[in-house]
Amino acid sequence: MEKKFKRIGVLTSGGDAPGMNAAIRSVAKSAMHFGIDCIGIRRGWQGLINCDFVRLDGHAVTHILGSGGTILYTARSEEFMTEKGREKAVGTCKVLGLDGIVAIGGDGTFRGALELSRLGIAVMGIPATIDNDIGCSNYTIGFDSACNTAIECIDKLRDTMQSHERCSVVEVMGRHAGFLALYVGLATGATSVLIPEREVNFEEDVVKRIQNARIAGSTNFTIIVAEGAGSAIDIGQRIHEALGLDPRVTVLGHIQRGGAPTGRDRETATRMGYHAVKAFAEGRSGSVICTQAGSITEIPIEEALEMKKHLPMIRYEIMQATSAPGMAL
Repeated sequence: MEKKFKRIGVLTSGGDAPGMNAAIRSVAKSAMHFGIDCIGIRRGWQGLINCDFVRLDGHAVTHILGSGGTILYTARSEEFMTEKGREKAVGTCKVLGLDGIVAIGGDGTFRGALELSRLGIAVMGIPATIDNDIGCSNYTIGFDSACNTAIECIDKLRDTMQSHERCSVVEVMGRHAGFLALYVGLATGATSVLIPEREVNFEEDVVKRIQNARIAGSTNFTIIVAEGAGSAIDIGQRIHEALGLDPRVTVLGHIQRGGAPTGRDRETATRMGYHAVKAFAEGRSGSVICTQAGSITEIPIEEALEMKKHLPMIRYEIMQATSAPGMAL
């Protein structure tokens, strides 16, 4: 017999990403469309343990489509990793009468959702992380916004680097994946991009590229470092020691997580939120809502967590080619 969903919860967990509010709004609005009550769980899985919730009616999600951050807050929960913590979470679901949970976040969020599903709670996942490193989905909510924030910052840095004929070393997020760094490097014409997927050869990847650029006439240089590929401060110091330059180091940090989401993130979040609720309305659960070849699809959580995403190295080749200095004859 097909399960009837009367009330669902939605939460955000892990690192925040621009577009999470758009996803929350879509889940709440779509739930109303399908005649399902919607409850917002604040502070992620820990909030579910603590029964920290808010009713999400039309008024609660008004004007949040273009807002950064998450109105439900986000947190990581060590308690939820324990059997006792998960039992408390299930107890909250029963007390609130929740038939299912929409969990917005990354792999850690989906692992939590999987554990909850094994205890009888229906779940659906929506991928949201600025790193774009969720294996099952071509795109994750927040990536485009974070890229545009970094690009804007680097464009402004280039203005002052050009004025003072300096080298700029910029560290962007990406502890385990270089999607953000490489995208930003292509979009800004960086002298070099250092990513965790490729072992850094400092002499070839940094020193020679700066030397070649200088010989070709450039007087300012931009080196972009994904945090997982090394420390921008260390790279800056090594550039100083090798070339005698006085690099200016900028760590963009959490500024990349903030700000209004781009149109792409708003639109993608809205589509994903709708499809998650539609799945519940049609009696399905236990999947992650993904983008594959431009379309929205559902992939079982266990399968989704096993999938890996590889950085398209052709983009690195393009970066190397298009940022190479033209040698005057």
